[in-house]
Amino acid sequence: MSLTLHADHLQAVKAHAARTYPEECCGLLLGTIAADQKAVHDVYEVSNLWTVDAANELNDNTALTKTRRYWIAPEDMLAGMREARRRSLEIIGIYHSHPDYPAIPSECDRALAWSQYSYLIVSVEQGTAKDCRSWTLNDQQSFEPEVIQLAETARM
Repeated sequence: MSLTLHADHLQAVKAHAARTYPEECCGLLLGTIAADQKAVHDVYEVSNLWTVDAANELNDNTALTKTRRYWIAPEDMLAGMREARRRSLEIIGIYHSHPDYPAIPSECDRALAWSQYSYLIVSVEQGTAKDCRSWTLNDQQSFEPEVIQLAETARM
């Protein structure tokens, strides 16, 4: 499976990540799935609502803050689903940033992941968005790299 997105989508994700630094950003990837390809048609920004309550709900006793965790509120997920449905799309993935950390999934990312989604992670170093990688969860509940293809045509 590969993830295709336009350069504008990638730039929007990187801009969101840089803007929220040093906290993690998060959002939804809206698009379509056909055969072995996911195509991003739009990115849907949401707020990182990681709180002590979110940590408690996940039994996450690490006391980490928004600089190392993200949480998409159920109402934001529902709003994203509605927006996708309105446009005959679906949520095909989630993006988030890793401030001053590589664009590789954390154990928390793995524990919260859904196998049908792509997970686009952007590394932000000292406020500048750098590396961006996509991952999918396999049947053994481990992440595998997903090829990112940049579309050369106008936005999908």
